[in-house]
Amino acid sequence: MKSTLLLLLCASCTFGAQQTLAQSLLWYEKPASIWEEALPLGNGRLGAMVFGQTSTERIQLNEDSLWPGGPDDWGPAEGKPEDLEFIRQLLLHGENKKADSLLVAKFSRKSITRSHQTLGDLWLDLGHEEVSNYRRELDLDRALVTISYTVEGYVFLQKVFSSAPDQAIVIRLESKHPKGINGKIRLSRPEDDGYPTVTVQATSNQTLQMEGEITQRRGQIDSKPSPILHGVKFQTIVFIENESGKTFQKGDHIELEGVEALNIKLVTNTSYYHQDFQRKNQEQLQNIKAKTFEELEQRHITDYQSLFQRVKFSLEEPNPLDIPTDQRIERVKEGNSDLYLESLLFDFGRYLLISSSRPGTLPANLQGLWNRHIEAPWNADYHLNINLQMNYWPAEVTNLSELHEPFFDYMDQLILSGKKTARETYGMRGSALAHGSDLWHMTFLQAAQAYWGAWLGAGGWMMQHFWERYLFTQDKNFLRQRFLPAMEEIAAFYLDWLVPYPEDGTWVSSPSTSPENSFINAKGESVASTMGAAMDQQIIAEVFDHFMQASKILGYQSPVLDEVKSKRQNLRSGLRTGNDGRLLEWDQEYEEPEKGHRHMSHLYAFHPGNAITKNKTPNLFEAVKKTLDYRLAHGGAGTGWSRAWLINFSARLHDGEMAHEHIQKLIQQSLYPNLFDAHPPFQIDGNFGYTAGVAEMLLQSHDGFIHLLPALPKAWKNGKITGLKARGNFTVNMEWKEGELKTASISAPIGGKAFLKYKGNLLEIDLEKGETFEFSLQ
Repeated sequence: MKSTLLLLLCASCTFGAQQTLAQSLLWYEKPASIWEEALPLGNGRLGAMVFGQTSTERIQLNEDSLWPGGPDDWGPAEGKPEDLEFIRQLLLHGENKKADSLLVAKFSRKSITRSHQTLGDLWLDLGHEEVSNYRRELDLDRALVTISYTVEGYVFLQKVFSSAPDQAIVIRLESKHPKGINGKIRLSRPEDDGYPTVTVQATSNQTLQMEGEITQRRGQIDSKPSPILHGVKFQTIVFIENESGKTFQKGDHIELEGVEALNIKLVTNTSYYHQDFQRKNQEQLQNIKAKTFEELEQRHITDYQSLFQRVKFSLEEPNPLDIPTDQRIERVKEGNSDLYLESLLFDFGRYLLISSSRPGTLPANLQGLWNRHIEAPWNADYHLNINLQMNYWPAEVTNLSELHEPFFDYMDQLILSGKKTARETYGMRGSALAHGSDLWHMTFLQAAQAYWGAWLGAGGWMMQHFWERYLFTQDKNFLRQRFLPAMEEIAAFYLDWLVPYPEDGTWVSSPSTSPENSFINAKGESVASTMGAAMDQQIIAEVFDHFMQASKILGYQSPVLDEVKSKRQNLRSGLRTGNDGRLLEWDQEYEEPEKGHRHMSHLYAFHPGNAITKNKTPNLFEAVKKTLDYRLAHGGAGTGWSRAWLINFSARLHDGEMAHEHIQKLIQQSLYPNLFDAHPPFQIDGNFGYTAGVAEMLLQSHDGFIHLLPALPKAWKNGKITGLKARGNFTVNMEWKEGELKTASISAPIGGKAFLKYKGNLLEIDLEKGETFEFSLQ
């Protein structure tokens, strides 16, 4: 094995065996006063926000399938193929504004507001007013919230977790006070526009039950008020086990008297997952009744750590751990650097994905799982023009591949729905996906204005995740059974959607928009629709390329494949530059009304795509730099997900200082005290995008080789990371000192060849199945 790297091979390397990392802990010296200070727990389906209040504790509850309405509430918009052809003719004649209006009028359902909703709240009326020695913490390594304090000189302890193996939220209360715990336990749920949404009753001295159905009385259909009076049905059961003392059934609550310790076991099921959801509740409750708190806790921790402990990341710096998390954020806002907070936020993103996306659940939505509303901001739904995709950027690279499954399951259903939309609305083959959807997999446009919602590139972007799953796992069964059937539907739609560009006859998407952005046309109008916006062209090119590559790997042939090969050759490029060297966002060099726009959609081919790289396309790589510089010079980079995307862009530029600058700004401008991403309001995609960005700074594998520490900032002088994944199904561990890589190991669960790159030097390795290559740099 030859190399231009200076290597000292380890005869018996024990990399990571003695590794000790600072505990990943969020902690606070006071209870949460607002929801954005509460601490999140989740098992993928069932979530909680723990406030840690001492007098009246609030544990806000969520279940991922609580939506109003049903799959057949609304059909497609009224538009027909002939309307689409008229819009295309308008674009050919420069009538972009008229095209915008007609696109919304004919093909959009305007504003359909079906929102994911809260399950309600569990209240623990404890009456502890004067307390001391208060501490509230979330242990990311165990997915456990603990609250402790002293009341009247006696210690009180509360523990909470959400268990995936037992599908329950479990709470433990302990008091050393001679009078024990006294108070009551209640369940409630917010009203829907003034109407009650649940019934609550204590069915025994140990059992509290809440039942309801999700409605949305202020829902809209095509901008006309139309109350949604039906939806997913649900039942919640709280089972109470007390040690000493007494419990009393009191109408809609249970009272506690002199209880020394208390276990609360909460189960919830819905009609979305189970036709007989009440029976499912009883099954789950019976399964956990006989288990002690310690048994349930250990089952939960073992399951959770099998995922969370796959990756360990630390930035070595003298950093006192006695600073509360909210104070850490404030210190960064004052201009200080906090490497522990930066690594903690990386772990937090992985924690949130484990907690909001498990095989068999719904995918993480716009708020992951955690939502206190009946009508949530942006409906806490599935936005497909970056938000849902960003949620899953960390899945493969941080070794959480199976958590990607809900994304693929959801996509399978979207494709079925999109086939109907493509056929009935556009008169085309394949499957058409718009920019947003919900529990019921709607695929029609839902934009009141063309610039933010009249976009049909979602299908292609979603398919990128299928391809990335294959690249990371090398699973040909997945490629054959999941990727290829889905991709053929998406490709077939784009084949029919393309039309000749008038200037040169190349194939373009029409009508075409760039998500949530607009341009100034020749008439001086601010408009959105054109022919062949850059992002659409980049996505369609990627779809065709990946379909052809997968077909070649599998030896697959079809008429759709033949068409793809033909049209790909004459597809108009989405990688063109303007007079100033920037990448063009639309088909021509238009003036931009918002020069610092937060979406950077025309950089899709650079990230998350890989058509633009420093190695393969150096001129376009420089054009990306100019494009980002221009956006930033005009106030670009919004909060939340937009800032997280810039971290990823900076990493792909191999600019660690730029990436770290955006990390600092994200912490300063886009974090709530509980580390939730503040768009504002709360959107979880920024959390996931941050974690993916940190991984991208440390490891890249999109350009044909495994690039070690491609964007390491000076601030991260010393550190180590274990368990990251590279494409090709390689697992990578690294340790660095004084900004220089010192040791690394590359393991290959299925074997394979790879090139390793560090600081311009390449090393080829060829590993057998299960073999590990380890080295130290001199």
